[in-house]
Amino acid sequence: MKRSTINQLIAEAKELFNKVGFQLPPFAFWSPDDWAGIGSEANEIRDCALGWDVTDFGLGDFEACGLVLFTIRNGNYLNQKTYQKRYAEKIMIVKEEQVAPWHFHKMKREDIINRGGGNLVMELYRASQNEKLSDTPFAVSIDGVRKACLPGELVVLKPGESICLEPYLYHKFYGEKGSGTVIAGEVSDVTDDENDNFFLAPIDRFTTIEEDEKPSHFLCNEYPAH
Repeated sequence: MKRSTINQLIAEAKELFNKVGFQLPPFAFWSPDDWAGIGSEANEIRDCALGWDVTDFGLGDFEACGLVLFTIRNGNYLNQKTYQKRYAEKIMIVKEEQVAPWHFHKMKREDIINRGGGNLVMELYRASQNEKLSDTPFAVSIDGVRKACLPGELVVLKPGESICLEPYLYHKFYGEKGSGTVIAGEVSDVTDDENDNFFLAPIDRFTTIEEDEKPSHFLCNEYPAH
């Protein structure tokens, strides 16, 4: 992705969150110049990968397959003595028919919540022992109500609705065509995007960036060491 595209997507995200009254924490607005004067007091932001996350999953077509995310809070599996949080929270922007591709987590249990806008479509399978799509049925909890599901089950979350995704549950999601952009929340166990994303097809979680202009904000995997 071009850095100019990432900068524009972050600007649009900030505008959308402000429009709907979702207030981001102060570090969402820190520029690279701000970071130059910030030391170890912000290590939690660095070490727990808080902040902006824009990805096209290495496929080069953000509109078809991509996400804008902001991690608000998180722990760190590798340094639990220092960071004792056992939970995480993200906010995401999902456009109509923009896919977050098939993946599952081995450690993380997560609630995906439609916070507003359009409808969020979830497609679901259990992961097989060889980490492919299983043909076995399963069940999920949707707002506290247990639902039996067949392989490939399609669940549409309207604003205010949520689903709990257990470990080893393959999922992909996208905004329903014609319903508008979705603001989606995630509340989960600690997130480890480097080691706990298992994709059905070989793709990159973090995108390669073409530096055609200076960054307006660092992404969550770009912070300078103090």
